[in-house]
Amino acid sequence: MDEELRSLTHRLADEAGESAAYRRLLATDDDEELARVLIERERPLWAREIAAFRLGCGGDRRAFEPLVLLLNHRDPERCAGAAHALARLGDPRTPRAAAALATNSLRTAYALYPVLLLGELRAPESVPALMSTLRRLLGPDEPHWRVALACVEGLGRLGDPQARPVLEAALPHPRLGGAAGEALSRLPVA
Repeated sequence: MDEELRSLTHRLADEAGESAAYRRLLATDDDEELARVLIERERPLWAREIAAFRLGCGGDRRAFEPLVLLLNHRDPERCAGAAHALARLGDPRTPRAAAALATNSLRTAYALYPVLLLGELRAPESVPALMSTLRRLLGPDEPHWRVALACVEGLGRLGDPQARPVLEAALPHPRLGGAAGEALSRLPVA
């Protein structure tokens, strides 16, 4: 059992109440059974989360939509698990979905994990989405500085010279300046 699955099962044990259904979802190797959990009525969120995570980590694209919904959840732990599974899923729709969530100004409070996922995916959508999100978060009283910091760090990892202007704009910000300097040092010399 990998560390992310161990963390997920530990977190959901209380929510599931150690039910027989919980133990069954963790023990099964039947992807069809897991996929049925995603579409059956009246399944609890914890069951759908386990099924989507396991299918996603196994590369089964039926998990895509439930994982994107979990990536946009208000619970950061659910978002983290969904981002982990989406990164392993290999679905070509993932970068576009993560970019849409990261750039949605109405959901900025929940954008941290989509932003982190974009940095990990290294997709064509990653740099434009991270730049757009960071630009929006450079205001002096911006409460979502952690999302802005994740954008800066992601842009540094991606090393795309297009990010230079927005990273330079982040330099004067007290919470972002150090990371922006580090990110700029990773960019190719112009």
